[in-house]
Amino acid sequence: MQVVLRKLIRGVDQVNWLCGWFLAALLLVMTVLISWQVFARYVMGNSLTFSEEVARFSMVWLTMLGAAYAYRHGSLIAVDMLSEIAGGRFAKGLRLIIAVASCIFAWVLLTEGVNITERVVAQTAPSIRVSMAWLYASVPAGAAMILINAFAIIADNFTARKD
Repeated sequence: MQVVLRKLIRGVDQVNWLCGWFLAALLLVMTVLISWQVFARYVMGNSLTFSEEVARFSMVWLTMLGAAYAYRHGSLIAVDMLSEIAGGRFAKGLRLIIAVASCIFAWVLLTEGVNITERVVAQTAPSIRVSMAWLYASVPAGAAMILINAFAIIADNFTARKD
């Protein structure tokens, strides 16, 4: 059982590694596009038609996947006063309860995100003319990442991994 859980954790960490590089690429795209937009608007006197929309799409994807990435690494804001005071088994049980609650939340977000994404397939973005489903797909993608990261956190709890 421990071996299977460790392999699950290793697989999730590899997916998060790829996700981290994708997040870096999205941040690079946003930075370049916004910088070019400012240059084009104020120096050349002519703004780009697509850059704001692509940057906005990138920011939404960055937010959804970044939240899942931060959740795995324990970088989200947390109120951990209760677990610090109690310590030991209570803190471990509390982490497990929070991870299970996160799984439930992520599952609801995933299913509803897929429903919303399916509804907007026919709509197109005004300037780049792609389906709005590309934007809305960030919600189920982020929820799926939160779900697999929550499973890894639960597996961490049972393997007594300390990170």
